[in-house]
Formats: sequence, C-alpha cells, structure tokens
Amino acid sequence: MTRTGALALWLIAAQTTPAPAQALEVAHTARAMTPGEVARITVRPTKPLSTLEGTWRGQTVLFFEDTTGSWQGLAPIDLDTPAGTYTLRLAARTREGHETEQRYLMRVLPRKFPSRHITVAEKFATPPVDEVARIEREQALTDAIFATMTPERFWSAPFAAPVPGASTSSFGRRSIVNGQPRSPHSGTDFQAATGTPVTAPNRGRIVLADDLYFPGRTVIIDHGAGVYSYLAHLSSIAVKNGDLVERGGRIGLSGATGRVTGPHLHWSLRVGKSRIDPLSLIAATASDSR
Repeated sequence: MTRTGALALWLIAAQTTPAPAQALEVAHTARAMTPGEVARITVRPTKPLSTLEGTWRGQTVLFFEDTTGSWQGLAPIDLDTPAGTYTLRLAARTREGHETEQRYLMRVLPRKFPSRHITVAEKFATPPVDEVARIEREQALTDAIFATMTPERFWSAPFAAPVPGASTSSFGRRSIVNGQPRSPHSGTDFQAATGTPVTAPNRGRIVLADDLYFPGRTVIIDHGAGVYSYLAHLSSIAVKNGDLVERGGRIGLSGATGRVTGPHLHWSLRVGKSRIDPLSLIAATASDSR
C-alpha cells in the first residue's frame, strides 16, 4: 500500500470512529423520596456540555449549568405517585457536538396522608348552579397556565416562605367538607392574620391576579422552567398580570377570601405537571446561588 493510500484509510477511520462516550456522574438530594416531594438532580460531566435535558415520569426536566460546571435540575414526585423505582433519562450534547444518553434510577417510597373534617358555608361545599360555569372557566384557565412551560428560569436564589408565620402539615391532607370527601390538599397553609404582607417566594412573572370562586383573591407566579407558585385567600392584590416580581417583593396581603375557615395563606406549587409541597422546594434549593 502506498503512503498516500494509508493516509487516506487513516482519515476515513478517524472520521468514522465514534467519539468516546460522555460520562455523566449523576446524584440526587431530596428532603424525602415520597409523593409530593422534589428531588434536586446534580449532573457532573467529564467534558463541558452545551445542552442537557431529562425526561422523568413523562415530563421534561430542564437543567441549568452552575458556576462549578455541574448541571442542576428538579425532578418532581407528584402527590399521587405510586411507590416504585423510576427512570430519569438524560440526553446531553458536548460543546464539540458529541451526544450521549444515560439513565438514572430513583426509588419513590410510599407515603400516607392524613384527613380532616371541616365545615364551610354551603355555597362552597355545594356551589349554586349559576356559579358552576364560572368555576369550570376558572379551572380551565389555571389548568392552561400550569400546562405551559416557560424555558427561561427566572430564579437564581433559594425559594423562601411568602409569609413569616408557621406552616401547617396540611399538604396532601384530604378534607371531608360538610361530610363530603374532597380532593387532597395540594398546597401548604401558613398562619397569617388578615393584612399580613405576602411576598413572592422567588423571582418570576405574574400570570394571574384575580378573584376566583374557591381560592378567593389569588396570584399565580411563573418562576420559569415549569415552576409555578399559587398564592390564595388574599385580602388584597398588589400586582397585575405581566409584572416581573423579585424574590421578597410584595404581591398582596393575606386574608380569608374564598372557601376558608379563617384567615391564612395557601401556597401551592407546581413543578411541571406535578403537585409539590412548597416546603420541599425550599429545602431542595436551600444552597442555590446559581
């Protein structure tokens, strides 16, 4: 074989030999691996990445590079998730254009939630017929908001409680309202006398500020990357749709509007399609400074 022919064969081999597999060191931390919690995923690549995305229980997990070169994402465990082992699928691309996929297993443990009996005005237990259309319209509106994932991540600091009062262990609790079973409570309640300032748990954009039938005066904040805060029963609202609020910025005052038994603040959280205990996200982002 001539020297020219050997060089040509070497060039062909160099072009067709696959790039070395990109190793991803994956780890997760969580307050607990049970329904209603969120796991923080840390991925440390051996080579710098240009993109990283995950798929977890049928929904997308967006990742963001931190100052150390690691990538961070949130894998939510919905309130109704059965116990079992689930797969997080990762798809990465290096800055040189090489692609790799990797799987990471996480085990979800069972969790039992308590129940409670409450009595409210009959119009909130069994809404009047002429309010049904309004309730359905408001439900469709909030469902459409939560179904939208804004790729941009607005926050870079840890999430914080929106009021200084103590929280209850109300997340996931099923209420028996006027003797009738209802859906499990998908948020956390905080002690807050009427007129207590309510602040944004983190930076985000206001996507709803309105008076709704069941939650009363309500504000929904899109924090980006599929994370939404839903703050209800306010006595007044200090923001409007489209406002960009900073972490700790006032959004209104607490109260007792809507279906309540007394003044308090209700904070629900969505991460993707999943209903998550806000206290879990506070714990998962406690070391954030990205």
